This record gives sequence, structure tokens and C-alpha cells, in this order.
Amino acid sequence: MKSWALALLVLVFIQKQGNFLQVEAADGFVKTSGMHFVLNGLPYHANGFNAYWLMYVASDPSQRSKISSAFAEAAGHGLTIARTWAFSDGGYRPLQYSPGSYNEQMFQGLDFVISEAGKYGIKLVLSLANNYESFGGKKQYVDWARGQGQYLTSDDDFFRNSVAKGYYKNHIKTVLTRRNSITGVVYKDEPTIMAWELMNEPRCTSDPSGRTIQAWITEMASYLKSVDGNHLVEAGLEGFYGQTSPQKQQYNPNFQVGTDFIANNQIPGIDFATVHSYPDQWFSSSSDDTQLSFLNEWLKNHIQDAQNVLRKPLLFTEFGKSSKDSGYSTYQRDMLFNTVYSAIYSSARSGGAAVGGMFWQLLTEGMDSFRDGYEIVLSESPSTANVIAQQSHKLYLLRKMYARLRNIQKWKRARAIRRAQWWNRNKGKNTGN
Repeated sequence: MKSWALALLVLVFIQKQGNFLQVEAADGFVKTSGMHFVLNGLPYHANGFNAYWLMYVASDPSQRSKISSAFAEAAGHGLTIARTWAFSDGGYRPLQYSPGSYNEQMFQGLDFVISEAGKYGIKLVLSLANNYESFGGKKQYVDWARGQGQYLTSDDDFFRNSVAKGYYKNHIKTVLTRRNSITGVVYKDEPTIMAWELMNEPRCTSDPSGRTIQAWITEMASYLKSVDGNHLVEAGLEGFYGQTSPQKQQYNPNFQVGTDFIANNQIPGIDFATVHSYPDQWFSSSSDDTQLSFLNEWLKNHIQDAQNVLRKPLLFTEFGKSSKDSGYSTYQRDMLFNTVYSAIYSSARSGGAAVGGMFWQLLTEGMDSFRDGYEIVLSESPSTANVIAQQSHKLYLLRKMYARLRNIQKWKRARAIRRAQWWNRNKGKNTGN
């Protein structure tokens, strides 16, 4: 009964979308069609995870088995998309020693991550810079610009200063035109990469109007697409509402960071919207019930706005609950995961804008130094692993339903063509006595 109900919903969706399933490109790149992802001609809904550490760990060949293990465990639970860092600027074991000077060993680590992800059928979202000081971030770019005589008073000058922006553009070009030392494929031509993220959680608190971030995203998205026309681009936003939608600001946590969920994602060079969800951080002194109540509204509002205002896909690129929270229990974490997953699936099965979610963060065994409270080691967390696998299976069945219906459409079109050909061959012939 459930499968028939789902089939009916999908059929209604297809009727609304007209020729949606006639997109036949089978080049392995994830594209967008309206407010949906499409892969090889079919709607694509993804359950995934964050693993920022992949390149860093893979840069040591003796540790690469951890990447393989993580991908194998993820694939075994139906996870098909991963978000990770394609940056590490200055400091210890960087990718970029200084502007334009790169660490080949670290780049080979990223080569391995991309190659290995492809083997396990996992698409990648690669982030190109960090808002925070971890792995260098915008502060490192500002420091580099200061070293060239630029008078900069704030780390937010990263978004404004032409020298800092030039360094960042050079990083974009260097990464996108990198030829993988394992596969031989240039990154910008690699279908394993699903999307580029301009920055992890960009914030510009020095300009709460949002104009600085708006101009920077516009400029950088346009530049990136001038280098790479194959891949999707997203900004890396957390989802906070800004001054262009004052009626929505009541749904924010009680702070402003100079971003604007609506305006920033309406930029033509941005292909899909992103949202992060951390009620345990934003409302740390509130009860678990209060946090879940906020989360439900947060999810509902962003899905509605992606669907009705942006008309673009929406990917929940970070969510989680820390085991370091006061009164934490696995049950609470599973409830949060189920809340996010239910909102995504409810939207996806009715043709809405939500296309997937990515929890923070996946680790594999033997990585204790990377634990931050949010880590999920699938072999150690059977109840959470089951919640994750169930969501993966539901999205898989949804995609399978689309595949069946597309095959029916193809068969009907082929039958109509054969009938037309027979009619043309026999037109005018006397087929009776």
C-alpha cells in the first residue's frame, strides 16, 4: 500500500513537472532542474555526511586505509555524498604554503580522496576556504595581504580587499585545474565532484546589512563558473535570514552574521541553497524539547522558502548533536536525526525542494584525536546507524520509483513511434477485403 501511495505522489509530481524525466544526459555530473538535483536523467536525492579530515589524513599514504574504510562503511549504509575540505592555508601541513605555493603531498591526498570516492559511488562537495582560523581561513588570506603592504583592519577585509580576493581566486583556479595524479582527470572535468562550496560558513559581522557578502558571493561564483562549467556551486551558508526578509528574522537564532539566506541564494551563479542546523549550540541553555521545536520551524521555513521563493534545491549540509551536551543521550541524537530526515523525505516525496542532508561528522575506528562530540562511528553507534540507513533506503526507493516510471515513459514513447511508423508504411494500402 505504501509503495502505491508513493507511486501516486511521484506521478502527480511528474505531471506537475511536464517533461522533467526527459532529461537524458548520462555524463555522471549532478545537475539542477528547477528545484531538484538530476543525475543521469533522474531526480537525485542524497543522504550523506561530513568528513572534513579526508585530505589531511590521506596526505599520509600509511593512513589512507582510513579513507577507504570510511567510504566503505558509508556506502554500506547507503550514503552517497560527502562534504570535505579542499583547503588548508598556511600553518602545519598545509595545502597552500603561501599564495600560489602548494604542497604536492597534500594535493596527492586530495587526489586519493576523489579517486576513492569514485570507487564507492560517493559524490563530493568540496569546500574551498574557511571562515574560521582552523586550517588558515580568511584570517590567513588577510595576513598574506598584509605581508604585501595592504593596510587591513579586520579579517572581514578578506571579502573586500582586491589582493586577498586575488589570492582566493588563484586558489580556486589552482584547485579546479588540478590534474588528479591517480585518475589523470582534471578536477573540473571530474563527475565524482558534485559541487564546489565557496566557503565554509561565510560570515561578515562587520557589515550586518549583508551587502559585503552579497557582492563577494556574486563575484566569486561568477569567477568559478568561468573556470568550470561542469559543476554546481553553493555558497556554504548556514541559513540565517537577513535584511531582505525582515519578517523571517524571527526564525533566526539571536545573532546576525552579515549573511542573507534569501538574497545570497538568489544570486544567479549559486545553483542550490544550503542550511546548517545546530540548535544545541545556538540554544545551549534551552531544553531538548525547545531545541527540537526550533529545529522543526527552521527546517519548515527553509524548505518552504527554497521551494516558493528561491525555486532552487536545498541541501542540509550540516546538522548534529554533541555528546558533550549536558544531559546528552543517544536517544536525543537519534530524535534530532529523525527530525531532519523526516522533513527532507516529506519534501522529497512530494516533489519539494529538499534534496538531502549531511550529518556532522563521520569518523572511522582509530580516529580518537578527531572526535569533537558530534562524531558518528557507525560501528559504535548502532541505533544512529540504523536511523541513517533507513533514510538512505527511503531515498533509494524514491529514486528507484522514478527510474521505473521513466522506463514506462520510454516504453510508451517507443510504442507510439512504432505505431506511427506502421501507420505511415500502411497508409493508403487496402488492408481489408
